[in-house]
Amino acid sequence: MFQNLTEKLNNAFKFFRNKGKLTPADVKSGMREIKLALLEADVNFKVVRDFINMVSERAVGAEVLESLLPAQQIVKIVNEELIKLMGSTQAKLTIAPKPPTVVMMVGLQGAGKTTHAGKLAGLYKKQGKNPLLVACDVYRPAAIKQLEIVGEKLGVPVFTMGDKEKPVKIAKEGVKYAEKQGFDMVFIDTAGRLHIDETLMGELQDIKKAVDPTEILLTVDAMIGQDAVTVAEHFNEQLDVTGVILTKLDGDTRGGAALSVRHVTGKPIKFIGTGEKLDAIEPFYPDRMASRILGMGDVLSLIEKAEQAYDAKQAAELEKKIREATFTLDDYLDQFAQLKKMGNLESIMGMIPGVNKSALKDAKIDEGQIARTEAIIRSMTKKEREKPEIINASRKVRIAKGSGTAVEDVNKLLKQFENTKKMMKQLAAPGAKRGMFGKMKLPY
Repeated sequence: MFQNLTEKLNNAFKFFRNKGKLTPADVKSGMREIKLALLEADVNFKVVRDFINMVSERAVGAEVLESLLPAQQIVKIVNEELIKLMGSTQAKLTIAPKPPTVVMMVGLQGAGKTTHAGKLAGLYKKQGKNPLLVACDVYRPAAIKQLEIVGEKLGVPVFTMGDKEKPVKIAKEGVKYAEKQGFDMVFIDTAGRLHIDETLMGELQDIKKAVDPTEILLTVDAMIGQDAVTVAEHFNEQLDVTGVILTKLDGDTRGGAALSVRHVTGKPIKFIGTGEKLDAIEPFYPDRMASRILGMGDVLSLIEKAEQAYDAKQAAELEKKIREATFTLDDYLDQFAQLKKMGNLESIMGMIPGVNKSALKDAKIDEGQIARTEAIIRSMTKKEREKPEIINASRKVRIAKGSGTAVEDVNKLLKQFENTKKMMKQLAAPGAKRGMFGKMKLPY
């Protein structure tokens, strides 16, 4: 999402690096570059103005002008001010002292409200909660059906009274049902419109009065740029929302909404949607997002994804196999399965510090290649997976036909596997350096 902004900010920082000692005039010129980078990223003009003023005020102080490494001090200040701009600390979802916790989902039609109601329910179900989805969008064709499909995929029940009842009544009855049945979280999917109107707001205000929600989460489409701020302002004025979910942050957007919404509304971004899959939702951490924007990576999120995807027992078994040099193609296949659990590979690569974002832009990661690799391994016999050295020319032809690939693809996979085994042997050697990930188990 922030690819272009990251590149432009890094170009602005080069201006400072090339200067050595800085003067107030140098700071002013460099700030102009940062200002342009933010405006081009579709950050709200008032937000940019306030941000530049804050950074400039600190940048002409002694900590920068008298520093031996002023360029690094500038980056440090920009990082700290970006974190402040986006909320300083993570804002967690409020859990009601007495269940159920009622979360009312609001927003314009097409922002991803229904899907993200389901994503949130699925996220909290994984954390041991017992969520219920309530279908209050009686206007959009198939909205109820969509929520039921999402709920079924996630194993989360959906309360519905069809599309003939009033949304206020459905919301009230849904909460009553949750109390009787022992659900400790309720996610109410409300109707949206293609634009903001009085009827929509009036109905949402009535639902708010009827169920007294613990949280009112505004779902905002990050792809709509400056309009996202206008939408957020209007909903907040009418409903006093408690937080924001930014969706479609995996899209080709300039990312300005993420930097503007919190500052303009004063309400925290609590979650971000990072893809179409039902597990593609993350808590929003201002410090981690600032780190991504400045091209510093996001190691903490990367480690968390790995920990969620990796089974501790499997990891221990893998480590043993690597040390004993008994790593097979079956194990190799398992590692690809674990890697896919971590989510979109391009977003994972973007979390690694030092990875060139502009290189990622042109070098699309072919996830189809993983599917072809899996197909090749699955076309082998058990013995071939355990001892790939027995795979001769005729076996390669059979494997290629069985997997719908070419013999050269089979050869390439076998070579990659051998290279992986050699690398793992080196990592497992006594005294080998583990690099920046320490003891973290990686699938390659």
